[in-house]
Amino acid sequence: MMKRGIWSLALAVALGMGAAFGAQAQVPPQAAEVLAYEGLHRAAWHGDLPKLKSLIATGANLDARDARGRTPLHVATHARQREAVKLLAKAGAKLDALEDDRYDAVTIASVADDVPTLALLLSLGASAKQVTSRYDGTALIAAAHLGHDEVVRQLIAAGAPLDHVNNLHWTAAIEAVVLGDGGPRHQHTLSALIDAGANLQLADRQGNTPLQLAKARGYTAMVKLLEAPRAR
Repeated sequence: MMKRGIWSLALAVALGMGAAFGAQAQVPPQAAEVLAYEGLHRAAWHGDLPKLKSLIATGANLDARDARGRTPLHVATHARQREAVKLLAKAGAKLDALEDDRYDAVTIASVADDVPTLALLLSLGASAKQVTSRYDGTALIAAAHLGHDEVVRQLIAAGAPLDHVNNLHWTAAIEAVVLGDGGPRHQHTLSALIDAGANLQLADRQGNTPLQLAKARGYTAMVKLLEAPRAR
């Protein structure tokens, strides 16, 4: 009974942190903000390429900030305006700028499960290695948390750090288990991390490895992945 009580407490702590993580996730521009946008922010949100080109030609600040610290590139990423993203990047907009909640465009696209925009950003030279968010995490950790398996594979291919530990003391592999639902997409996410060589012995603050956490949550398919010979 004592052992079960300890596991229950550990899971409660994990789930509480997960709820906090979800509640404080990045916020896309809201309707009132969009209505108030002017200049590059407005053109970026709407994908108005002629206006963007005109503003760029007249020397508009490519990295101007809105009330939440978003640049036009952040706004274009939220809006999935890929041609606007490309135009801004080629004009010299900072690809790795952080907004007020410390999200960059790569993490914004990753959280949105926006594979095409992420691929574009990476092809333009944006980094998959930045420490982002108030959790001192990475785009890979955020994507693993959400089970965005194709995004995870893209980020791994782009050199995202597999074993980064955020300030909750979680890795991407731990988040795929603790904040996942144990379903196919989180399984595929975990499998991609295992194949890439993620260190599965890194534990959370309570000393629990991904395997122990998967067992505690009854995620049988994940347990099998973590017990397979290829897992380390």
